[in-house]
Formats: sequence, C-alpha cells, structure tokens
Amino acid sequence: MSNWIDSLQTQGAVVNTDNTVSLTSDRSGSVIPLLHQRVLTVTGPDSEKFLQGQLSCDLAVTRQQGSTMASHCNIKGHMISLFRLITIADGFMLRLHTDLHDQAAQTLGKYIIFSKAEIGKPGDGIVGIGLQGDQAAELAQLAVDSLPESVNGVVQQGDRTLISVPGNRYELWLPEAEAVALLPELLNTGTLGSSNDWILNEVRAAIPDLRTATVEAFIPQMTNLQALEGVSFTKGCYTGQEIVTRLQHRGQLKRPMYRLTVRCEALPQAGDPIHSDNKEKVGQVVLAARNEADECELLAVVIKDQADNSTLHLETQEGPTASIEPLPYELDPKMFEAKNRL
Repeated sequence: MSNWIDSLQTQGAVVNTDNTVSLTSDRSGSVIPLLHQRVLTVTGPDSEKFLQGQLSCDLAVTRQQGSTMASHCNIKGHMISLFRLITIADGFMLRLHTDLHDQAAQTLGKYIIFSKAEIGKPGDGIVGIGLQGDQAAELAQLAVDSLPESVNGVVQQGDRTLISVPGNRYELWLPEAEAVALLPELLNTGTLGSSNDWILNEVRAAIPDLRTATVEAFIPQMTNLQALEGVSFTKGCYTGQEIVTRLQHRGQLKRPMYRLTVRCEALPQAGDPIHSDNKEKVGQVVLAARNEADECELLAVVIKDQADNSTLHLETQEGPTASIEPLPYELDPKMFEAKNRL
C-alpha cells in the first residue's frame, strides 16, 4: 500500500499510526481515503450458503439489494465482527475495520473448511475511497459508468466495486494502482478529506462499527442493526442465533444505540463509558467524530431507562453533558416492551 500512501501524502494527507487520515487544514472534504477499513472476500459455489450459516443478516436480502450490514457473533450472541456485506460477481466482499480484519478471517476460516468456498484477503492490494457531499454522484461517475439505483445498491465494473451508502455517500473499492491513477482526477472535482469527515457521516447515519475495545460487548440489536437490515429473525440457524432471536421474541431490549452530541476536549474512544446523573457506567461509546462546531458527535449503547429519565455525561457523572439527537431511522417500539414468557 506504500504507493497509495505516498500519493495521499503528496496531496497533503497525514497518515496516522491508527490507520486514520488527517489533514493540516480544518476543511471538510468529499474524497476520503478509507485506510481505517479493509475487505475480505468469500467466494465459491457455497459462499452464500456458508455465510448464511454464520452471519446475522439474510443473504437473500443482501443479494437482492446489493449490500447490507451484517455481524458475526459468538455462541452467546455477542458480536465479534461487524461488516458491510457486499455482493460481488463470484461471492461476497466483507468490509470491516482494519483492526478486526485478520481475526475475522481467522475465525470464519475455522468454519469454512467443509464448504466449497474460500476466504480471500486482498489485503493491501485493494483500497477504499469514500465519496460524499453534493459532488458524490459526480465523483462516483469518474470511477464507473453507471451508479447504483438505490441506497445499498452495488455496481461492479472491472475490478472496481461501488456501493451506495446512507447519507448521500459512496464507497469505492479498487486495486491500489487504479486508485493511485484515479486520485488526481477525483481531486480535480472534489477535495481531499479526513477519516473524521467520513466517520462523522457514519455517526449521523447511525451506522455502528466495531473496534477492538468493543468486541463481544454488544448483541446486534444493541447497535440497532435490525433497523439496518443487518439482522434476520426469520432465516435459519447461524452462530449466536438462539440468543439474538430470543431477545426479539421473548425478551426486552434495555440498551439500544443513541446518537449524542457533547462538547468535550478529547474525542471519545470506542468503549469509553457513558454516565448518568444517578448512575455510573450506564453505556459505552460505539463511534465518535468531531463536527464543524468543534463538538463531538457519537453513537453510544445506553440503558434506555437512564437515557429517557436522566442526563447523560461523558468522562464522569459530573462530566460534559451529552444531548440526545434523533436517529435517521425508526426503532420498533415493541422491542422495548416486556414479553410474556412461556
């Protein structure tokens, strides 16, 4: 990936040790290097059947739409990986945070040995570019001839894969050499942006992500994954399915994910605690970014009773006050109702 990084640095990008990209200026951009994300592939005749038995989403929906969110859970129903699952010509591409890439490949690899499918690690050979803002469609058409017809749709052209994602944005995955050649053309129309610019719009779209600090911390519904078609309650068995489905049909969701805004000096990190006026550690940060007003916008899984009836704080119970923002999608109110147990 050295040629890609060299190209970004030539354009003024600073590549940090945590695989994020920052800029020397405070401007927000429309062309975002997705160095904090990587992809796996699962290909072969049994790729759909294999993933259907491992992931929380319904692969039939994924194939129909082009892409969906998806999680891989342990036997207790807690997420160990969180992906955007993308349909490609000979199988599927799984896009996830770079810190979880190798572990996800290893874990899935334990189960694939009896399937007519294989896991590929394109690694540094495939890189991602995020395209966003008013120019997003124009920028995307510099990479491919036609655009996806709807959000979650996918267009493949040669070795390039373009995905429409919520918030008037696109993800473009392509070989490194093609990315290096395309970058100047993109920057003739758009401006280079930082990882924070992209993550801020992920937060505003209320799309969760998993980091090392939050592996096994949440079941899928805690991160609202069912609202993003990342959980199926009607398909057959998959790892952790019994716990996930039991909560839906016989349980009560007590910790959903919220959007919060808070003015604080240090950007919250995944796994940081959320407190309320009357109780410590009522939630955990999922994802955070800084906005144009120098506020922190974040996603956090929080005890609903505390979020509804108390004031939330970062750092300590007397720390910066967090305001709850509306979600861009609806959560089924029945999820929060106690069910009759059989």
